[in-house]
Amino acid sequence: MTSRHQSFARFAGRTLLASAALASLAACGGRERPSADIAASQVTTIGVNSYLWRASLDTVSFAPLLSADSSGGVIVTDWYANPSNPRERVKLTVSILDQDLRADALRVAASRQVLQGTTWVEAPVQAATVQKLEDIILTKARELRRQAVSG
Repeated sequence: MTSRHQSFARFAGRTLLASAALASLAACGGRERPSADIAASQVTTIGVNSYLWRASLDTVSFAPLLSADSSGGVIVTDWYANPSNPRERVKLTVSILDQDLRADALRVAASRQVLQGTTWVEAPVQAATVQKLEDIILTKARELRRQAVSG
């Protein structure tokens, strides 16, 4: 893994921690938690699995959002450049494909560009980077469901 990819992976890990902290604060907001029967794996009030949706939004919150369609289950970020590496930027698309909380109900696509002179040029994204983001989202979604069921 190149140092750029390691940097992005470390940033993704830090983003997960920040997302968890924000979710914990949001949970203190007095909103009523769903009862156990509503907290089943199939929650459809927004068109897609609500735990995957919330976890996806939390995970990609480091980047500005271009669009978020809860009915279709698609989140698209704008380009994001890590301040410690401004000559590289990423853009993410998260698709939630099912109403169930399952690994195959989630797909993350990433685009990466590097600055060469004054022009942004497409660059490859390692499959491990996309897999790590999917794993972060799935772990967060499962934790949200666990909290709702036990809450």
